[in-house]
Amino acid sequence: MITGAHTIIHATDAAAARAFFRDVLGLPNVDAGDGWLIFKSPPAEVAVHPADPLDSGHIQLYLMCDDLEATIAELRAKGVEFVDGITQAGWGRIITLEVPGAGPLGLYQPYHPVAHNLV
Repeated sequence: MITGAHTIIHATDAAAARAFFRDVLGLPNVDAGDGWLIFKSPPAEVAVHPADPLDSGHIQLYLMCDDLEATIAELRAKGVEFVDGITQAGWGRIITLEVPGAGPLGLYQPYHPVAHNLV
């Protein structure tokens, strides 16, 4: 039986990316050895979107929040850089932040009902 999901973020500077998730986002973690941190993810959900053949197999990771402006302000106060401004999609309001040493990561406030709190 499936017991969880393990997300992998490849980073050219893994120490900087790990510090970001630990110190800026404050995600709880365990040390798998020699500073190799594995973070507890926020509650998660998986959505399957239709795609054309050229985009099929493309997987994205977004962090979700209830109030996008408040979350942006909180993260900016911690020094987080945003790659772009807020955009609207049919499923939510989106912005992209920069993970040091790893690159862009989506953040969004959903318009749709969420599944991550289902039991």
